[in-house]
Amino acid sequence: MTSRMQRLARGSLVILAVGTTTIALSACKHTEPGTRVAGWTLVDAAQRHPILVSQAPETMNLSVARSASGLSPAQRARLLDFTSSFSASSAGGGRLVVQAPSGSANEVAAMHVVQDIRRTLIDGGIGESDVVVEAYLAEGSGQPPVKVSYLRFVAEAPECSDWSTNLARQPDNLAYPNFGCATQRNFAAQVANPADLLGPRTMTARASERRDTTWNKYVKGDTTNAKKSEDEKVKVAKESN
Repeated sequence: MTSRMQRLARGSLVILAVGTTTIALSACKHTEPGTRVAGWTLVDAAQRHPILVSQAPETMNLSVARSASGLSPAQRARLLDFTSSFSASSAGGGRLVVQAPSGSANEVAAMHVVQDIRRTLIDGGIGESDVVVEAYLAEGSGQPPVKVSYLRFVAEAPECSDWSTNLARQPDNLAYPNFGCATQRNFAAQVANPADLLGPRTMTARASERRDTTWNKYVKGDTTNAKKSEDEKVKVAKESN
């Protein structure tokens, strides 16, 4: 009886030892450094050194004399140039804010200028809902300007300053901290419209003149292809037998 109890006790100790070893190995598994990830995540410059896209205000001031009844030719040219920059950088989702002084000596003249600005913008292709008119307090000022502003997208380049790795000795063959950073930084400096980094641009209206002509021919049962002159047709020489 005693020997049997001793064998059972030894068996229990063996099972306990195996279980303890398994738990210890599992614990060691969790303490490994988290660097063993897929190789593409280590070399993808867009993830290692992302380009941050934010918005910053762009403002143009137009001086207004007390006797002004609208925009001068030079001011209208500046406004159109400013509008072209807005259309290129807004990605179809921005708004132009026109701020007029309130309580100033040139308040009446400023309102005439604002009306001229709004009319010029709408005639230039800016939607009515994209032009917002606001007032700002300028009481006591002589001739405060009319302000035209919008939010433009700005690309913030990553900083490439981590040279902690000795590139002469890379036994693990992993990407060093600055790997791909220079490419990302140059890309952020060269991109014409940072809004393109956020997504595709909105589509413009389609040209439907030719589509309507083709559809009308299809309904009538006519040939839908365009007629070509004899010079435009491909001539194939017939081979004689």
